[in-house]
Amino acid sequence: MSEHGEHDPLADVPLFRELQRVLFSGTGPINWELARQVAIAVAAGERGDAEPADEDRAGLEQTVRAAELAVADLTGLEPPASVSRVEPVRRAGWVEANVRGLKSVFEPSAERLAQAMAEGGRHELAGEPVPGLEGLGGLEQLFSRMAPLLMGAQVGVVLGTFGRRALGQYELPIPREDQASLLFVIPNIAELEREWDLEPAELRAWVALHETVHAFQLDRAWVAPHFLEQIRELAGSMTFDLSGLEERLTGLDLSDPDRLAEAMGSSGLFGQELTDEQRLLMRRVQALMAVAEGHADHVIEVLGTRMLRSRDRIEEAMRRRAEGRSHEERLIGQLLGLDLSADQHRLGRAFCERVVGATDEQTLARMWESAEALPSMPELEEPTLWLSRTA
Repeated sequence: MSEHGEHDPLADVPLFRELQRVLFSGTGPINWELARQVAIAVAAGERGDAEPADEDRAGLEQTVRAAELAVADLTGLEPPASVSRVEPVRRAGWVEANVRGLKSVFEPSAERLAQAMAEGGRHELAGEPVPGLEGLGGLEQLFSRMAPLLMGAQVGVVLGTFGRRALGQYELPIPREDQASLLFVIPNIAELEREWDLEPAELRAWVALHETVHAFQLDRAWVAPHFLEQIRELAGSMTFDLSGLEERLTGLDLSDPDRLAEAMGSSGLFGQELTDEQRLLMRRVQALMAVAEGHADHVIEVLGTRMLRSRDRIEEAMRRRAEGRSHEERLIGQLLGLDLSADQHRLGRAFCERVVGATDEQTLARMWESAEALPSMPELEEPTLWLSRTA
């Protein structure tokens, strides 16, 4: 029924009923149903997305147990509960899990966008044009609905693009509040095995090490609340580049991550000029992500040398995969209001190697004891500062 009590004939058409359900579902800053459907479509592409077999689960459970023991022995860290639950999934399953698990990570910046666009709508209704928004119309309802749709589409493209190639849950090394199990994306793992002629048991052992190390770090009780607090604080301080919003919306291409990154500009929706406070907040988040990536790389290299006969070939395959991931990482950074780069990843790894060279693995692992123990960006650049403070 319409708002005047008249029957809407399009409501009887299944396609339009589905469109209405997607476009008007939810009341938050992101249209998560749109994000979910876009992400599943992008992740599936034109390839198959077969269900994992029983033998996939059985093999991975044994492999993860071996990885858990090895990581615990090397680092001295306690295993998290999620390591005990192994879940082989399709690409769509990876998308579904991350749509649920990353809501609280993406929503702070989406809330800021919604506030900015609603403010623009109020100015337009009051007859006060906002530069760059004049062409978006004068209905306040348009502004209240556009931000969730815009963010839902972007999040969907980003998660779908990662889902095309993700091997496990921590393809995005971001802590989740409700991480219940380790995910392994069997179609993507099998595809990489074929492309590089890798022995399945060896590649799956490498993936198990990668997922297990990140679980040991990021599933610790304090990490997700600390990370989310930093993300909320950063998003709350940001301003949006509304002057270019109309042009970006007009040029938005949801089918191609490269074009999407180009359409969103070098700094996403956020303003290009950061205050000193914003730079400090950003560097804190960057430091956590850099040390998580660098520590995982370090542990995998140490344990992979001991456990994997084909480690060198697997590492080469992973380096080649990483070369094509820069645009996806850039898009994630834009959605979070961050600048993520390979240089930070390398900085985290170099920090770990220098600390272990001066001390040992257990001393390095102390950085996961609490938020206060994490190295700052200056300490990543000069590890002796961190050692003098903590060791």
